[in-house]
Amino acid sequence: MSEVNSQLAADPISAVGVVTSLNKAPDDYYVVAQTTDGSDADLWKDGLFKSKVTRYLSFTRKTGPDVVVDMKLTDTKEALPEGFTPVQETMDTKETATRKRRLCVKISPRAAAETAVYDIQITAKSKYHLVNYTCIGEINNMGLWYRIGEVPQQQSSHKRSITANTDAPTNTARKTTSRPDYEYQSIGSYTMTALDDVPFVISEKFYDNPKKMQQVNLMGITIKSLAEIEEEFQYNFSTEQSIAL
Repeated sequence: MSEVNSQLAADPISAVGVVTSLNKAPDDYYVVAQTTDGSDADLWKDGLFKSKVTRYLSFTRKTGPDVVVDMKLTDTKEALPEGFTPVQETMDTKETATRKRRLCVKISPRAAAETAVYDIQITAKSKYHLVNYTCIGEINNMGLWYRIGEVPQQQSSHKRSITANTDAPTNTARKTTSRPDYEYQSIGSYTMTALDDVPFVISEKFYDNPKKMQQVNLMGITIKSLAEIEEEFQYNFSTEQSIAL
């Protein structure tokens, strides 16, 4: 096991490329010139014959709309993984970036990414394992590793406004929906109102139902009880019964 750096970088990687020379990397790009044990990290180097062709991995953490969320190494004859983009040409000379193996990266909008690649390291031997890193395969007898971390999201002004309203004191939120003549006073976690301590009882006149409705005269109209109506307008139908018999 080997530990490169236990501290995560401040910003995630936003782009990955390959250059032909250590001195030809674009501005804001970092070149992985050496392996973790100090060996040359040339991705093209031929073990049998010396070659003037060199390839070095480079990346940038320059803030932009996108971030690198995943990386893969595949054979050049394999199908391209879904959602991945191949690094086919060098950034400085537009030549073939790698041989036999193909480096592919997956890009995502920063706002939609929960995690992203924060660092890339190359090891001289695959038996070395880097703490907190993931190996995606070997290229030119070297192991390629990357480290994943969470992407910090910036809240929009609209979200901050909603959060601010949500975090407002309870008594303030209640005032906006209450009657204006009520005053609230917050005591601890309980909110008192102007109606607190006011006894609510049923009027004594509603305790017993009146046995007989009282006559009420409204504009000359007399309201009678049911008994009075039956007594005044009672009809026994005696005449009709005598004729029928």
